[in-house]
Amino acid sequence: MAADLDMVNLFIIAGGTLAIPILAFVASVLLWPSALIKVYYWYWRRTLGLQVRYADCGGYRFCYAYRGKPGMRPSILMLHGFSAHKDTWLTVVKYLPKHLHIVCVDMPGHEGTTRTNTEDYSIQGQVRRIHQFVETIRLNRKPFHLVGTSMGGNVAGVYAACHPSEICSMTLICPDGIRHPCETKFDNHLQDLEHSNYTLNIPLIPTTPEEMEDMFRLCSHVRFKIPQQILQGLVDVRQPHNTFYQEVFMEIVGEKSRYALHEHLHLITAPLQVIWGKQDQVVDVSGAAVIAEVLPGCRVDLLDNCGHSVVMERPCRTAKLILEFIILQQDARGGTKKSS
Repeated sequence: MAADLDMVNLFIIAGGTLAIPILAFVASVLLWPSALIKVYYWYWRRTLGLQVRYADCGGYRFCYAYRGKPGMRPSILMLHGFSAHKDTWLTVVKYLPKHLHIVCVDMPGHEGTTRTNTEDYSIQGQVRRIHQFVETIRLNRKPFHLVGTSMGGNVAGVYAACHPSEICSMTLICPDGIRHPCETKFDNHLQDLEHSNYTLNIPLIPTTPEEMEDMFRLCSHVRFKIPQQILQGLVDVRQPHNTFYQEVFMEIVGEKSRYALHEHLHLITAPLQVIWGKQDQVVDVSGAAVIAEVLPGCRVDLLDNCGHSVVMERPCRTAKLILEFIILQQDARGGTKKSS
């Protein structure tokens, strides 16, 4: 009987010990979902072997995550989209070989990179800042592979056009900045915004959990089931930055930036890969054909049952396509031994 009581006491103590972290976790989900999201990103960076660093140049600070060292394969620089951050790429990095040198930078003014009131957030302005970052970390000691999605794709394309000697190859994923012949759901929203003199809410800048869910529906063909608490957490994380996002949005849809990539396509000389979701409701997939018409040698990969958020919806496929393209281009130059 004494032994049985000791065993019962042991279970009670063990249960009590386990209850503390479980209750703490539940409380964090219910009360501080934004904190939980930050922990989530920290955990995945650590799991994937990415380290966060800062690069300072003339009073301006860039925040970036990296993994690996420069080697036989070219380094990869990844540029995220509007209102996102470097951790956007974690889902893709997960499926890339660990020996590759990968750099994911927070775009100008985003997340951990310096934000100023006098900054030029036009596409050309962002290109200048990214070039400053590349020079600061000496990434351009030899040509690297550049990847950009959405706004980051617009920036990446213009970067390649302005600094052709630094780019050995490039991947654009659903890039913004193209005059695509077919309108999307977002184009209709944009027309409504223009007619209202931008007094209506911007679909890409949600302020409530419901608007956040609408943004996911707009950007993703795959329907993710996201708990209300997490949606609220995502809103809370973004809320302090919404004024900044509005400023950037007005810049990139302005006359100077809206078709910047299209206007620079003819200047791109690096081998180009275009990846696009066929069900993209933000930037129509017809833009891929526009790019291919100007640059007929480019490789186009269209993904079925996939929207604008290719990185989130098809991370494994995206990583595989990028790696295949890098290897194909480097082997065509005869610059490396066969390896994965």
